[in-house]
Amino acid sequence: MKTQTLRDFFKQFPSDQACLDHLFEARYGSDYVCPKCEKQGKWYPLTNRRAYSCQWCGHHEYPCVDTPFHRSRTSLQLWFYAIWMFTTSRHGVAAKELERQLGVTYKAAWRMAKVIREHMSRVDGDEPLSGTVEIDESMFSGRRKGIGGGFKVVGNKAIVLGMVQRDGDVQTQVVPNSQAKTLLPIIEANVVKGSTINTDEAHAYKSLSKRGYKHETVDHGRKEYARGDVTTNSMESYWARLKNSIRGTHVHVSSKYLDLYADEFEFRHNRRKCPETMFPELLSTFEPLKK
Repeated sequence: MKTQTLRDFFKQFPSDQACLDHLFEARYGSDYVCPKCEKQGKWYPLTNRRAYSCQWCGHHEYPCVDTPFHRSRTSLQLWFYAIWMFTTSRHGVAAKELERQLGVTYKAAWRMAKVIREHMSRVDGDEPLSGTVEIDESMFSGRRKGIGGGFKVVGNKAIVLGMVQRDGDVQTQVVPNSQAKTLLPIIEANVVKGSTINTDEAHAYKSLSKRGYKHETVDHGRKEYARGDVTTNSMESYWARLKNSIRGTHVHVSSKYLDLYADEFEFRHNRRKCPETMFPELLSTFEPLKK
């Protein structure tokens, strides 16, 4: 598969109705049995309503319920296009860019971006990490003295814990502090016991070897960044890409929503080997249908 081009997008979704048809197919399938009359048959789209009617009893189904588009008056085609923008960008999409591209208000664009990031986070999930896992935490703050190219974090400084499986997925989480009582429960919940964990010399990680992990460290204080296979360079590289992307795309980010920005880039990183799957995955993975 190739990453979908803009021409491909409008060919697949030329109208709101095409988008709604896709949602119905993705959520109910082509052989959906009516929950009211319990008959299988055709479903007909209703005029002026995002719903379909059963050919036998007239029961209505609403494909947008429990999706990012629920209760939104914004065109479905614009929603789909916004998601396409998020999946074809390497550095994220600012609300101002959505405002310009979609012709909506900034308030609507900001909300759409927030909802899309939340959807990316849900779809990505958090599969347990195993094998060799690099763990490191990073401070997200404003421009520091002597270091150029900083970006502004509105609110308190934020700490993000990152865990990356060697040549695999990454997980990030905003944490209130870098103390052992905060970090260790998160690590134990997301890294399989028996795995090899590489960290720096931070005191918070000292007891990992007593908790069922093989713990290896590098001493950054002494400018040791790799010792054979022991390194946290993959995690450090991820922090650099994340910060550069945020810096290049957003004027500022709020510490309140930093976790959503981190989740967005986590979703993108975890599909780096198959970027063409991001768009269809986001348009076909939703909350389970309520019985």
